[in-house]
Amino acid sequence: MSANVDARKLHGGSLAPPLSKSDAQRSLALAHALGRPELRSFMTEARPHALSEDVHVLAHALETLREGRFPADIDCKDGGAPFRLALTQAAITKDVDVSFHGGARLGERPHASLFAAIEDALGPAGLTFELGSPWPIRVRGEGRTSEPRFRVSGKESSQYASSLLLGAACLAFRERRTWTVELTSEVASRGYLAMTIDWMGRAGLVVEERAHEIHVSYSESARPSPKVPGDWSSLGYLLVAAWKTGSVVENVDESADHPDRTIIENLRAVGLTVETVNGGTRVTGVPKKGLVATAEECPDAILTLAALAMVLPAPSRFDDVAILRVKESDRLAGVEALVAAAGGTTKHEGDSLVVTPPSAPRKTLVVDTQRDHRMAMAATTLALLLEGSVELSQAKCVEKSFPDFFAQIRKAGVTVTSDEPLIV
Repeated sequence: MSANVDARKLHGGSLAPPLSKSDAQRSLALAHALGRPELRSFMTEARPHALSEDVHVLAHALETLREGRFPADIDCKDGGAPFRLALTQAAITKDVDVSFHGGARLGERPHASLFAAIEDALGPAGLTFELGSPWPIRVRGEGRTSEPRFRVSGKESSQYASSLLLGAACLAFRERRTWTVELTSEVASRGYLAMTIDWMGRAGLVVEERAHEIHVSYSESARPSPKVPGDWSSLGYLLVAAWKTGSVVENVDESADHPDRTIIENLRAVGLTVETVNGGTRVTGVPKKGLVATAEECPDAILTLAALAMVLPAPSRFDDVAILRVKESDRLAGVEALVAAAGGTTKHEGDSLVVTPPSAPRKTLVVDTQRDHRMAMAATTLALLLEGSVELSQAKCVEKSFPDFFAQIRKAGVTVTSDEPLIV
């Protein structure tokens, strides 16, 4: 199945992002961990299509654990974050017997460090994992604990530490004692871990960082429920589209604590102006140089930045790119495919990738999304920047993070035709 995106007749519009799936998932996990249903209220208050598939997947997983009718099955589809966050919550659930299922790509992604951390902490108290090839993954246990400490390496993903911290939040609340997450390595994409810690503090927990340890205690102090902001990972596509089309982007909160907020700094660094007037954000100006960005800091934004790099006046460099290989698809290969589709070139320099824009870019593109939502949206953004068209395979995958992406970009003059049902 495929979709064709035609971006040859653009105009300005008003574009809106979905709610942040990273923030929404942390809010859901804390609602579950602390027994605070008001932290789930955004699920019913959000505008239609403002919630990603990953958010719905995690909400269903936590509801299954909350109901406690075991044995039970949880399908995480291809959601890495829903699976990792739900796994720890399942492991600490009383009398649990749940089997996790997921897509083929999710089964290939690394999770061993998280399994080991949970098993080391809770195995002595009776927790067991039964690992399929790769599915199902069966979790059984009585919810008992011993030493109040998790130890984990975060070099592959910050989600391991975030999952354990949110588990520690639940245990600190339930047991009224301090739990510790010990980090045995540097943490990849540290900004996402900082987001988890920030959400925990705003939810009323006491979180203290000392060297390589994070201590979590429960507090009785009442705090107002934090709000879920617009999704910065999705705002990247819209801000780039706004620059090209003269559109206005809604719900841009530059104070939000999200790693992909660096897209603003990236746009400004190449010479563009980003300003908010009367509640809407505009991007204007003429770029003067190439990009320099690191996948360590903002891995989800690199595909978007690669698309932008194809219309900049000089080569761009992306550092620390190896981490991109273990996302929903091999996104390092995805960057190279996008650049090649436009007629640009790439060059590896250690763990960096230098991309050079074409002197005469191709405007008729064909891109295999590999069922990766960010690949589909970055390829669409590239077609928009080139005022061309792109044929996308499996375009419906955008629903994983931005269900009405195509409906939003249509407001800027893009037309979308598809042989599969899309929200347009």
